[in-house]
Amino acid sequence: MLSYGSVAVAIVNRQVVLVTAAHPHDQRDRYLDVYTYTSAGRGVFLATQAPCARIAAKDLLVVFPDEDAYFMPARDVLELPMQAYHEYVYLRERLVAQAQRKWHERKLWAAWKGKFM
Repeated sequence: MLSYGSVAVAIVNRQVVLVTAAHPHDQRDRYLDVYTYTSAGRGVFLATQAPCARIAAKDLLVVFPDEDAYFMPARDVLELPMQAYHEYVYLRERLVAQAQRKWHERKLWAAWKGKFM
């Protein structure tokens, strides 16, 4: 599933972030140890303050092929090709839209419930 250093997009702390595998994982693993990166814009990602995160395997959204990502000279910087970056942006926007939709539904339900109670 993930080899050491594989790059993927995942949900960590309710945010869509770029991750790299801290060690090899197979399909039977329920949890994955990953290093997290946040977007600095235009396909460049910076390592976060957290040294390593453990995420559920179900929170993995997409795994990029190994040739799609490459590390820059600084160890804590990662750069993606534009096509992979656009896929990351699409997944992030989809998650934000889904959260906003749920928030509006809860607000509407609370208003409706308040009228009839």
